[in-house]
Amino acid sequence: MKDKKHMNTENEEKELVNRACRGDMSAFQELVERYKKKIYYLAFDMVGDHHEAEDLSQEVFIKAFRFIKKFRKEAKVSSWLYRIAVNTCIDAQRKKSSKPQVSMENEQLESAFLASNRRDEDISISEPERLAGAEIVQERIRRMLGGISPRERSVFILRYYNEFGVKEIAAVLKVSSNTIKSLLLRARRKLKKELLSTGGYPL
Repeated sequence: MKDKKHMNTENEEKELVNRACRGDMSAFQELVERYKKKIYYLAFDMVGDHHEAEDLSQEVFIKAFRFIKKFRKEAKVSSWLYRIAVNTCIDAQRKKSSKPQVSMENEQLESAFLASNRRDEDISISEPERLAGAEIVQERIRRMLGGISPRERSVFILRYYNEFGVKEIAAVLKVSSNTIKSLLLRARRKLKKELLSTGGYPL
């Protein structure tokens, strides 16, 4: 039932794209309404600033409208929009600084760390240690996210903040699954290195 509902949603969105290509602005506005919050939160996770995230979200949909006629009908609308969003954020960060810095809310940082811990078992922290060292962990993750490449950060955020699978991320970024796995591995290694270098949690 869930798969059928998902398929219906994809078909509905492709029909909205077709209508938008024919000049139906209400169809494009419906797409915006469906994805504006998701795109905003992705942008915020990437750049760490609410105002910049709002500006980038608007830029994403302007680009989507401009290039909507180039949308490949076999692709997923969600993947297409996320790809535009990630590339827009990466471009903005590269223009801003050669050493990207990201400031994120503590709860988001901790949830990313815990998600990584649960799913991949790369880092194990007992409950008492987690509670006692939560603020330290958050600061370490913040520094790590500010120090990795925008590409690594985008993959990390899609995987652990948005719960995308490897294949989904590969579809979004139009690269192989092996490339995504490699980027995730590098990001997690840097996270572990940062954690261990300033106090050291056991693996």
